[in-house]
Amino acid sequence: MTSVTLSPNGDFLTFDAEGQSRRFHAIWLRDNAWDTETRAPGNGQRLIALRDIPAETKLVAAEIADGALRVSFAPEDKTVDFDLNWLAENAYDKPAPAELGWLGEAVTPWNSSLMSDVPVGDFQELAKGGEALRDWLGKVTRYGFGKVENGPTEDGSLFSVVDLFGYVRETNYGRHFEVRTEVNPTNLAFTGLGLQAHTDNPYRDPVPSIQVLYCLESSAAGGENMVVDGFAAALRLREENQDYFNVLAKYCARFEYAGDADTCLQSRRPMIELAPDGELIAVRFNNRSLAAVNDVPFDDMATYYAAYRRLGEIIDDEAMEVTFRLEPGESFVVDNTRVLHARKAYSGTGTRWLQGCYADKDGLRSKFAALSAK
Repeated sequence: MTSVTLSPNGDFLTFDAEGQSRRFHAIWLRDNAWDTETRAPGNGQRLIALRDIPAETKLVAAEIADGALRVSFAPEDKTVDFDLNWLAENAYDKPAPAELGWLGEAVTPWNSSLMSDVPVGDFQELAKGGEALRDWLGKVTRYGFGKVENGPTEDGSLFSVVDLFGYVRETNYGRHFEVRTEVNPTNLAFTGLGLQAHTDNPYRDPVPSIQVLYCLESSAAGGENMVVDGFAAALRLREENQDYFNVLAKYCARFEYAGDADTCLQSRRPMIELAPDGELIAVRFNNRSLAAVNDVPFDDMATYYAAYRRLGEIIDDEAMEVTFRLEPGESFVVDNTRVLHARKAYSGTGTRWLQGCYADKDGLRSKFAALSAK
């Protein structure tokens, strides 16, 4: 049973469908009208500003007609139809989140149990677009990372992965950077030591939100790639100790990098970032780039460092990690605002050559949304 009723003064209406009631304000409905006088037919952008809508806007009539919600506004004497599914998707009459650190339905936290179901796409199929690309992008959006197999092995092949969904974000490292490792190096810069799981470039503002690592050579034993879900780590910290979670979300850490005389990158952001309504939206963790933390009051600093230590221990827990080996022509894409990455140490002989670059996840999300809409 579907029905609609107006409030006595016309400030809002109540829409009942499938046993659920949702209220919508008159001014919200008018601002979100999809008629051609309000929205451009080609791109859906508004043609009017809020100042063009009377502040005293009221609802004077509402009914279900032709499978839509039809409402009439005063004083404009304007009637608009609203798609019922659109209203359901955009309903805001719901309880506030009960706790800090909530996640949306499109995000699934994970641990080592995902090892048997790593999101993988075949490059040759992904390059065709369509359902294969849509499904892979959907998994990257849900889990924060995805692997690509069966790609080319030429220098610069990583750009063809970025082309699947967006654009390269150039930094002071250039359009891409080289990761060359020799197990028995003549230069200590090319080391086979393992790296702790981390997010890249936390000293940038804004931080690059997508990282691509592409394998061109891999003859060394060891050196497996590892990823850890920062959201799952933060939620585990919250379950263990709410105060630890709160202090890392409340206060900013500082990150910095000065690689040469012309580079001095700095940022000030929390290790666990929440939206104003408490949604968990980002994790930053990189011990190599952490500057002196000086935004935490004296009385909270001991708790802050205890929380920082425990978050690191959770991240280091093998029960949290997914590992896989990249072979030539394989790569992985990681949401750098959520998923930490690392590599295991090397042993034996051989070489390893990867190339990396950055992009932004607004392009990835846009591509996924556009393919889903089709």
